[in-house]
Amino acid sequence: MPSRGTAPNLEDATIQPVGALRLGPDLSGPVGDASGPAVRAQTALSALSTPSSLRRAILIHLRQAGPTSPDGLAAALGASRTGVLQQLHALESAQLVAHAAEKHGVGRPRHLYDVTPAAQELFPADYGGFAAGLLSAIEAIGGDDLVEQVFAARRQQIGDRVRRRIAEDLPEDATLAERVRELAVIQDQAGYLAEAFLGEDGALRLREHNCAIYHVSQGTRAACDAELAMFRDVLGTDVVRESHIAAGDRCCTYRIGSPAD
Repeated sequence: MPSRGTAPNLEDATIQPVGALRLGPDLSGPVGDASGPAVRAQTALSALSTPSSLRRAILIHLRQAGPTSPDGLAAALGASRTGVLQQLHALESAQLVAHAAEKHGVGRPRHLYDVTPAAQELFPADYGGFAAGLLSAIEAIGGDDLVEQVFAARRQQIGDRVRRRIAEDLPEDATLAERVRELAVIQDQAGYLAEAFLGEDGALRLREHNCAIYHVSQGTRAACDAELAMFRDVLGTDVVRESHIAAGDRCCTYRIGSPAD
């Protein structure tokens, strides 16, 4: 079956210190977007040969202090100039830093390094808090009715994108099982650690081991209701939620159709 991505590599997350840089699936882009800016930046960093605390320190210093020379970085970080240059070259190859020449008196110009826009996605973000706060503001303005309207519109937008993906990747006569597997790939790329499988009872199931919108789902059931409705819409069959992260379960599991499907 065609697919556009693989399950997130959770081992990569261990190389990033809490509160400094992050490395994980792109949770902020459109569903099914396997080439969003966060994914590109994180893929570039994880593609570097080995994890490096000096590499992380360089990125953080450049983000805080701005353009800095290799000598300035070495002095600020207590590292050797050779070690700093080695990491700068690796980061530049990954397009996470860039340098520019600056003239200063006579002699050769010095090179100043700075982070690129692509590196921004590696730094801490609070999309979950922003989304939860925005949802609270929407509720304050229009109450539950407006919140439900917002999620209904979001469900329609995501459903349209999912349907396009399925139409692009699968033939028109694709079976329900093939469409469920494709939906699992799309959800996995959106950060849900999703998989499709056949249960012991013969029923198709889609399981999500992570909730990419957990903080939002804790504030309103409309988010989860919209996901369930979207699954029913794009698959064109009955979908029943059997377990629910927001209710305290380890995963969200959906039984899809019936064994006869």
